[in-house]
Amino acid sequence: MLLHLSCCKTELFLISAIMKKLKHLAIMFTLTAFGFAGWSQQASWTHFRGDRLDGISGATKVPLHWNDTTNIAWKADIEGKGWSSPVVNDGQIWITTANLTGTEMKALCLDLETGRKMFDIALFKPDSVQKKHAINTYATPTCALEKGRVYVTFGTYGTACLNTSNGQVIWKRTDLTCDHVQGPGSSLLIYKDFLIVHVEGTDVQYIAALDKATGLTVWRTDRPKELYDPMPWIGKKAYITPIIVTVNGKDQLISNGSAACFAYDPETGKELWRVVQGIDSTISMPFSANGVVFFYSSFVHPPEGKDYCELIALNPDGKGDIADDHILWRHKSPPLQLLTPLLYSGLIYTVDTENNLQCLDAKSGEVLNSRKLKTKYHSSPVYAGGYILLTSIKGETMALKPGAELEVVAENKLPGEVFATPAIVDNSILMRTDRGLYRIAEE
Repeated sequence: MLLHLSCCKTELFLISAIMKKLKHLAIMFTLTAFGFAGWSQQASWTHFRGDRLDGISGATKVPLHWNDTTNIAWKADIEGKGWSSPVVNDGQIWITTANLTGTEMKALCLDLETGRKMFDIALFKPDSVQKKHAINTYATPTCALEKGRVYVTFGTYGTACLNTSNGQVIWKRTDLTCDHVQGPGSSLLIYKDFLIVHVEGTDVQYIAALDKATGLTVWRTDRPKELYDPMPWIGKKAYITPIIVTVNGKDQLISNGSAACFAYDPETGKELWRVVQGIDSTISMPFSANGVVFFYSSFVHPPEGKDYCELIALNPDGKGDIADDHILWRHKSPPLQLLTPLLYSGLIYTVDTENNLQCLDAKSGEVLNSRKLKTKYHSSPVYAGGYILLTSIKGETMALKPGAELEVVAENKLPGEVFATPAIVDNSILMRTDRGLYRIAEE
């Protein structure tokens, strides 16, 4: 065929078209082979802080500017109140909500494209409810989502699995109980065939792996009594969500409780290592990159001076008590850290409980830049479309250019309060406020 190209325009056109098609397929193969995040992550956000629980989206572009009338694809009113963050898969958004008295708890499903309510499922109606902190709700833990199933929890009040195609309840558990004191907070984690649940109150403190299909307990590991018995009762509670890391080819479940940070074998619940520190609650989620685990310790009451906690970086390749020889650095912080920091491209972005926006070097823990903000930030930061997004409790979102300079490139505001962490899907932002759920997208 090549011998006749000069005299056959038709064949030349056909070959050109074929080559373009092959080039397109080669690009598609390369993007898939190397895990191009934009193809795999834009359409789903299945856990608290995303598919990989790291707050990083593969979205190539998201809106930089919005308010309640600009770049809003839709807004859905949500009855009741809840701080559970939206999770998304197969065009469905799932959140939870509860009435103000906590006597009615629901799972809601909305259509991603339109915001239309698809399912409104009443799950638990407790006869009595515990007290909670003023800033907490009865629907704060975030769901975990996979194809065909959504797992929801309201802490001590109940955990359930639902069929995402018809909203039917597959199983329920109401026996995973504890005294939260200040309300539920720990979100769910899917690991292989297990659903990982944290039950940590002032009375009992344990982690359980449930069979996803049946809800039955596969293993249960209680926090060690020798560490927890001496603690003040009010400090034993915790509100953290765990992560999974892989160390030397084996998975570890990282869970920073109020007395210590622990690693467990997620298949069996066996403790692998611990770092002991603090005597009161932990809230912020651990995070990890490049073989290093980072977590906020519970807070310490020194005999003299101010209470504090620490952001700790450690090498998780150890056994037993690894505090003496595996901690890489410590960064002292105010106690009761709520949001989970974002680690992106070697830098850690966080806002502490005294409203200090900070950028830290992930290798050394050195504070590269710090800025005092005017209000509190409890929603965890996310990365999307080339920018770091941080949202305050007043619904104000800063877009930062990545880097130690903490350069603000845009500031936006929605009405209402924000404690939930945004989800990033299809180059759009799902933002939950106390007034509803917004889909922020370019008009």
